[in-house]
Amino acid sequence: MSQKIPATVITGFLGAGKTTLIRNMLENAQGRRIALIINEFGDVGVDGEILRGCGVEACRDEDVIELANGCICCTVADDFVPTMKKLLDRADPPQHIVIETSGLALPQPLVRAFNWPEIKSRVTVDGVITVVDAKALAEGRFADDEEAVAAQRAADPNLDHENPIEELFEDQLNCADMVILNKTDLLDADEHASVSDDLKPKLRSGTRLVPTKHGQMDVAILLGVGASAEDDMANRLSNHEMEGEEQHDHDDFVTFIVSLGEVADKAALLKRIEQTIAAHDILRIKGFVDVTGSPARLLVQAVGPRLNSYFDRPWKTGERRGTELVVIGEKHMDREAITGLLRG
Repeated sequence: MSQKIPATVITGFLGAGKTTLIRNMLENAQGRRIALIINEFGDVGVDGEILRGCGVEACRDEDVIELANGCICCTVADDFVPTMKKLLDRADPPQHIVIETSGLALPQPLVRAFNWPEIKSRVTVDGVITVVDAKALAEGRFADDEEAVAAQRAADPNLDHENPIEELFEDQLNCADMVILNKTDLLDADEHASVSDDLKPKLRSGTRLVPTKHGQMDVAILLGVGASAEDDMANRLSNHEMEGEEQHDHDDFVTFIVSLGEVADKAALLKRIEQTIAAHDILRIKGFVDVTGSPARLLVQAVGPRLNSYFDRPWKTGERRGTELVVIGEKHMDREAITGLLRG
């Protein structure tokens, strides 16, 4: 086992802070050669671009691999296993592999893939880290009233009130060796205690709940968990698996890209984004903006009603400038209306 390369799977819902956690990890890698595999639900690699721009030695371009052909848990054979083999066959293979899943991914199929013969003898899942947005939980946006649902089902057994977002959240918690309760700086003491108390009963026995702010976490805590998670799948089942189903369907979610070209009024665009989120069932908006007259690109990230933006790095010489926003939400979103609002 000591000869296997350890891999850490970082999962969590949309906007929980996975990329920020990884960036902080790289900035404090202490000389480790870390390779990143990043999976995004959509065609624009925002997270990969953020990490490539982090400006640290442990973040070389060749060590950042993006898989944007769909959810990694659904493209294991076509994308993930060949990517792992390519990494492992390098003349200087990484000392640790970090995999950031899409916010819509089930971690279970990915961890199970480490049992494929091509990689099982060479790499092991050191740990599954689930990042949770503490503020979102405090606002009640990822928790259902179980008693109310049970009462409704009892009244009409033909109704299905299952919330796909809640189910996905539960699956990510159930696979975790460690749950990072992120953004605790946005909570007061009572909210923090309440969220922690609500989360703890949902975790597997032995799963650690660790609070943090801005994804800042000691690398020694994140790496070296030693879970060998691929050998423990019976204790990490997803809702579908517990119900005897094997498929994982993303029909509950849709993603699309809105291209805007050059943006003359930054403040007006941010205002339109806020208004669009308020008017529609949008889970996440993220992307890069080409602001007129600015030598740097503007990074925009919105989770629910919270919107953040900052200039992350200068545009590179010869780089194609433009504005592309990735919109992620539930399947009943009005794509045409959302596009119209964002374009003004």
